Amino acid sequence: MEKKFVKKALILTVALATAVSLAACGKKEAEITNPSKLGGEGTKAPTVTTTPAAAAKKTVYPLKVKDATGKEFTFEKAPEKIASVSPAETEALFALGLEANIVGVSDYDDYPDAAKTKPKLGSITKPNQEALIASNANIVFTGVSMKVDTVEQLRALNVNIFKVEPKTLDDVIANIQTYGLITDHQEQAEKIVVKMKADRQKVVDAVKDVKQENKKKVYIEFSPGWTVGSGEFMDELIKLSGGINVAGDGKGWYQISEEKIIQQNPAVILFANGVIDTKSKKSLDEIIRTRSGWDTIEAVKNKQVIGLDQNMLSRPGPRLTDGLLQMAKGIYPELVK
Repeated sequence: MEKKFVKKALILTVALATAVSLAACGKKEAEITNPSKLGGEGTKAPTVTTTPAAAAKKTVYPLKVKDATGKEFTFEKAPEKIASVSPAETEALFALGLEANIVGVSDYDDYPDAAKTKPKLGSITKPNQEALIASNANIVFTGVSMKVDTVEQLRALNVNIFKVEPKTLDDVIANIQTYGLITDHQEQAEKIVVKMKADRQKVVDAVKDVKQENKKKVYIEFSPGWTVGSGEFMDELIKLSGGINVAGDGKGWYQISEEKIIQQNPAVILFANGVIDTKSKKSLDEIIRTRSGWDTIEAVKNKQVIGLDQNMLSRPGPRLTDGLLQMAKGIYPELVK
């Protein structure tokens, strides 16, 4: 399952405690078919314990930080060797200017281009243990796609692994700030955060006058047969965009009922561009448009089936608000410029 979804949607996320996979990796073919088996329970954002002086642009060490599993880490200095087995975390680390410190990434980390040249450490759900150990990383970052029991197995091998589990856009922002704090790159983190908050405000301002009764019903599919309900960042993006998630009565990442979507009759259908079903070899776009009975759905009839960049949409990292802007433009092109 991991294999099928990651190449596909990695919209996952692989997200993606329950799915994207939604840290999804964004390969052309899906490697994970059941995103609901990804992730793990934990706190939404890291907890930082430090002195008031550390709130300045330079980090004061020693620094104590708790990750999403509740484990407390003590950093005596900025880590010199950093590994990441999550595409979203890798994007954040590169955005912070830490390229020279990164000693390894997951097999699916493809952004920015420089990430492709880094040593590969295996899967986002179960990385190569030998490769991780051999990297001699001071800290290894992982995200929503790795279950807590896998994290604990790696820790038993003395791998110093730090897990995040973002459920909201604010969680994503907090994680980036935490990485900046840990690595003494707070100024760089602040620049990223300012941009992300500005993106969000642009969307909020653009759709603020849309009355509740006029909000468009939206359905999103990031891997064939899979959508997202409440409690995940992708659902929040729909709400921020002024839409109503027709799958919002469910929770987390789950398999759709085709009949239910017909009944809900969304005005807009969003899907992950570039996703190809490994069985039928059909694109996700084609699958959606040719499902039995879906030609009666308003979005299909009115050609409001819109593809979005799967990585921007699914990776809870610094480009997530770029995905938000794409989504909002797809739903309300007349409002979001």
